[in-house]
Amino acid sequence: MDGESVDLNALDKLVNRAAQAGVDSLGVLGSTGNYAYLSRDERREVLEVAVEASNGVPVLAGIGAVRTRDVLMLAGDAQAAGASALLLAPVSYQRLSDAEVFGLFQTVAAQSDLPVVVYENPGTTGFTFSAALHSEIAKLPGIASIKIPPPATGDVASTVSRLKAGLPDQTSVGISGDWIAAEALLAGCNVWYSVIAGVLPHQARTLADHALAGRREAAMRASADLEPLWSLFRTYGSLRVVAALAEDLGVVPSSTLPLPLRGLDAEGRNKVADAIRECGLEA
Repeated sequence: MDGESVDLNALDKLVNRAAQAGVDSLGVLGSTGNYAYLSRDERREVLEVAVEASNGVPVLAGIGAVRTRDVLMLAGDAQAAGASALLLAPVSYQRLSDAEVFGLFQTVAAQSDLPVVVYENPGTTGFTFSAALHSEIAKLPGIASIKIPPPATGDVASTVSRLKAGLPDQTSVGISGDWIAAEALLAGCNVWYSVIAGVLPHQARTLADHALAGRREAAMRASADLEPLWSLFRTYGSLRVVAALAEDLGVVPSSTLPLPLRGLDAEGRNKVADAIRECGLEA
């Protein structure tokens, strides 16, 4: 952000930088992209700039909104802008039931030509999917992937195994929560929906390559190298930490967040600077 406006120049550079680093796809207007704070016109502009800057790398567009009507409009905007897939979280003000969430995905999958990623993020939406609901939604035509948060139990392998057992073979399972990405990919997740890759794409690429190739020791070492950042993610949340990280590394000119969100306080910023030194990071 640049004050109250989206910094489209910074966005262009971020997207192009990640594409040049060899990421498999680009997630735009996800939670780290602050989609819920942007107007429809701002979202459209963001997608148009991102698709242009992506150099052909597929763009996954977040379309979450409170009303199904608005979700469908955003899905249409995403397709018109050239997005390759849709990322949908069940955003709400009134708490949603399982039937309402299923109906949302049923409607979007039926009315959009783009594949849909089911986004489970109970920390922001307040809604937790059961394995049974994931299974029912995954059977809908057009559902391509499920993005899950770190398991509350901490048992990644069993969580992934149970979930995949109820899904069609073509439905991939992806992990968010960067600190657990290596373990999750080694345990059978197909995708890493990464926060850190937007700022440190080369390090994320290395971690993912090791994990997906089954090189456990190398993957866990690559993750451990970033533990000072993971620790801050767990303490402050990834959004505020990665915003400060991007600014401190000079990747963006400003880490301003849309009000009422505020960045890290002085203590938090000092800890980010310490983590950069400890990890030996540079842009």
